[in-house]
Amino acid sequence: MFLGIDFGTGGARACLIAPGGQIEEFARIDFPAMAEHEAAGLWRETLFELIAHLPRAMRRRLAALAVDGTSGTVLACDEALNPTHPPLPYNDARAVDQAAAIARAGGQDSPAASASSGLAKVLWLKQHLGPTRARLYLNQADWLSALLSDRPVSDFHNALKMGFDVVARQWPQWVEHLAGVDYLPQVLPPGTAVGLLARPRAGGLGVNPDCLVRAGTTDSIAAFLAAGACRPGEAVTSLGSTLVLKLLSERPVASARHGVYSHWHGDMWLAGGASNAGGAVLRQHFTDQDLTALSAAIDPTIPSGLDYYPLPAAGERFPYNDPAMPPRLEPRPADRARFLQGMLEGLAHIEAEGYRKLVELGATPPARVLSSGGGAGNTAYRAIRRRLLGVPVEPAAQQEAAYGSARLAALGSALFHQRGGPD
Repeated sequence: MFLGIDFGTGGARACLIAPGGQIEEFARIDFPAMAEHEAAGLWRETLFELIAHLPRAMRRRLAALAVDGTSGTVLACDEALNPTHPPLPYNDARAVDQAAAIARAGGQDSPAASASSGLAKVLWLKQHLGPTRARLYLNQADWLSALLSDRPVSDFHNALKMGFDVVARQWPQWVEHLAGVDYLPQVLPPGTAVGLLARPRAGGLGVNPDCLVRAGTTDSIAAFLAAGACRPGEAVTSLGSTLVLKLLSERPVASARHGVYSHWHGDMWLAGGASNAGGAVLRQHFTDQDLTALSAAIDPTIPSGLDYYPLPAAGERFPYNDPAMPPRLEPRPADRARFLQGMLEGLAHIEAEGYRKLVELGATPPARVLSSGGGAGNTAYRAIRRRLLGVPVEPAAQQEAAYGSARLAALGSALFHQRGGPD
């Protein structure tokens, strides 16, 4: 059996698969409202609870596991992996001065040259904690995996926004100068075997003591891996709390000015970006029941005539990188179905503009878009997207990021096409 564990913004999920990819068990735990200082403790508790709730017979057959987490969520830890500061979440943008220093040292197009990047958060934490209150800075998935393996390592995907050079496979000198690589983890290709589940942990959880812990990935890339896209020009849009675009490209592209970066995918690259728009803004105005009923009243072939940019709050990352960009949700019609249609069209326009921006920067043009996340099953939204994107739009066969992490646990770095074989 192979276990994938996904930590998103609203909760965590576990997916257990057999060698052929069949789902054997699935579990989820939603996060309650919590203070920022409670987050790490809740994540730790949830991680162990998800594993402990698997049937005992399946835990004894567990051969490998992998964890994904939200990209750019950073924890400062002591040598025993105890957090010394509340985690800074993926959308925390307080590190403006640190981002400017990164841009000067690593270039404007570095994926780390953003106030919400992992490296900017590391520099902010180092400045505020001082040299003695943290010995290691880890991404969320790194920390959770380390709780299981006792080995604090990272992966090419999570480390990208920390400033790691995926092509050279090392921390650049400018990162060492700014952050000190002694504070940063070793970085491995996603899916690499990190080591066995720590023996006390395996015993306490009733898990096979020979279970491997593999280097993980980010939640959005796990969703891409779940969808099964594998050819240049295939893309996956994750329609969750935020709108995340991933396009499999033969060439890497990057533009910090537009919030664009490329992740390692073996011989290819995952070009993409993440908008702050998405399901979170819909939740501000509609319940699940509203979305179902009102979507059924929409004729997606007739445009609403509304020009919305539906952000949940001021600030955008991609396809426009503007921390001050305001939401645009006016005028608001009395007809709630038309209001919803305007918001769905606004989200589809953002998605289309995102893919246009990737192609403009040099990425392989999209030929097919697969959809994952809560919005993937909305047929009216899918028809609107198909009209605006101009390519086939289909639901992904597997919607859950946890399934992608389970595939990573099962296949390791062989999941990524690489001439000459996997690492």
